[in-house]
Amino acid sequence: MRLSEVAERLGAVLEGDASLEVAYVNSLEKARPGEISFLSSDRYRSLLEKSQATAVLVPAGFEGSASCALLRVKNPDRSFGEAAALFYEAPPTPVLGIHPSAVVAESVVMGAKVSIGPNCTVEGCVTLGEGVVIGSNSVIGYGSRLGDEVHLHASVTLREFSEVGDRVMIHSGTVIGSDGFGYSVEPDGSRRKIPQVGIVVIEDDVEIGSNVSVDRARFGKTVIGRGTKIDNLVQVAHNVTIGSDCVLCGQVGIAGSAKIGSKTILAGQVGVAGHLTVGDGVIANAKSGIVNDLEEGTHVMGMPAVPQKEFQRGYLGMLKLGALREKIRMLEKKINSLIDK
Repeated sequence: MRLSEVAERLGAVLEGDASLEVAYVNSLEKARPGEISFLSSDRYRSLLEKSQATAVLVPAGFEGSASCALLRVKNPDRSFGEAAALFYEAPPTPVLGIHPSAVVAESVVMGAKVSIGPNCTVEGCVTLGEGVVIGSNSVIGYGSRLGDEVHLHASVTLREFSEVGDRVMIHSGTVIGSDGFGYSVEPDGSRRKIPQVGIVVIEDDVEIGSNVSVDRARFGKTVIGRGTKIDNLVQVAHNVTIGSDCVLCGQVGIAGSAKIGSKTILAGQVGVAGHLTVGDGVIANAKSGIVNDLEEGTHVMGMPAVPQKEFQRGYLGMLKLGALREKIRMLEKKINSLIDK
C-alpha cells in the first residue's frame, strides 16, 4: 500500500515520498524498510533516529526531522492501531448456524445470524441475541441471556443465569459465574460450603481477556460495568461491583463485595481487599495492595497502598539509608575518639 493511501485512510499529514510502499507495522526498534511504526512519547525519540521504518506516525505538533517519512496525526497510539488493521489478515468469518457437533437445547431462543461452533453446549432456556458468535468448546449455562453481537472465543464457560449485554467480547479460557469462595466454619474447625445463588451481570461493550474468573454472587449480582476492559488472569470475586469504563490489568485480584468506581485503573497485580469502596477515577500502580477505602481521583501505590507522592518520598528515603548508615558510623567513630581523649 502506498503511503499516500495510508495517509488518506488515517487522516494524516504526510511528510515524505508519497509513492513509497508499506506492507506491515512494527515497533521503532524492530521495524524494517516497508514497515510503519509510531512515536507516542519523546523518551523513544532516540529509537526514531535509528529506526529503519519507511514511515513513522508522530504527533501533529512533533518538532524535528527524521530519515524516514513522517505521518502527522492527532493520536499516534490510536492511529497505529488503525494502521495495523489495514494490514491485518482477519480470520475467516464464522459460519452462520449451528455446527453439527454442538449440543443446543430445544428451548434456546436465538436471534438472527448466530454462529455456534464445534463441540459447544448451550443449555436450556438460554437467549442469544442477533449476531452472537460462540467459539468452539464453549458452554452456555441454563437460563443465561446474551445480547446482540456478543463474541465468545473458544473454550469460554458461562455458568447458569449469567447475563451478558450487547457487543461484549470474552476471550478463551475465561469462566463467568463460577461459585464464589464462601464457607462457614463449623465447631470442629471444618469448612462448610455456603451456597452461591446469585448471578453475574456483564453490561454493554465490555471486553474480558483470557483465563479470567468472575464469580457469581453469593446472593444478588456481581456486576461488570459498561465499557470496562479486563486483561488476562484477573480474579473478580462474588458480589463485586465494577463501574463503567474501568481498566483492570493482568493479575488483578478483587475480593468479595468490593465496589470499584467508574473510570478506575487497577494496574497489574493490584489487590483489593473485600468490602472496600474504591471511588471513581482512582489509579492504583502495579502491585498496590488496597486495604482501605479510597476517595474519588486518588492515585496510590505500594503495599499497603498510600498516595503516590507519599510512597515516592518514602522510597527515596529508603534508598538513602545505606549512605545514612555510613554517616552514622563515621559520626560514632568521631564521638568515640573525642571521648577517648
